[in-house]
Amino acid sequence: MHNHDILIRLRYALDIKNKDMVEIFKLGEIEVTMEEVMQMLTKPKDDYYDEYDDMDEADDGVNCNNMMLESFLNGLIIFKRGRQEPKPGQPQSPAPAVKHKESVNNILLKKLKIALSLTSEDMIDILEEAGVMITKGELSAILRKVGHRNYKECGDRYARNFLKGLTLRYRG
Repeated sequence: MHNHDILIRLRYALDIKNKDMVEIFKLGEIEVTMEEVMQMLTKPKDDYYDEYDDMDEADDGVNCNNMMLESFLNGLIIFKRGRQEPKPGQPQSPAPAVKHKESVNNILLKKLKIALSLTSEDMIDILEEAGVMITKGELSAILRKVGHRNYKECGDRYARNFLKGLTLRYRG
């Protein structure tokens, strides 16, 4: 799933206004204009689109690369839950979690769990509403760090259906 698809679906599911999108990016320490947000929320004209290109601008708009998506998700956590003061000896801002192309969906689910204060049971229910059955063990494996022996990559199917379930829950 492309990063702009994630933004579009997330914006719709949580009913986030355009000015709030700009604010969320700002909270995630990325400055974007309203026009740039609107370009990110527009699907590219070209059917062939490599979501992992780290291009900042293209002929058909602004691409949302992995770093921008993660910053948006970090900003969403702050927007929904408030800023948390770092503990002594802890870095001011977290290190980027998206190190592998494959882990984008895993990071999406982890950060949405935090931002929306969801329990594992809530996440299982949301997926169930979208028609996907997952066990608590499978969800736990998806929420683990890359490199953990029980880590499981989250496929597009789970991420897409989780966003669909959020839409059903928050807009249905």
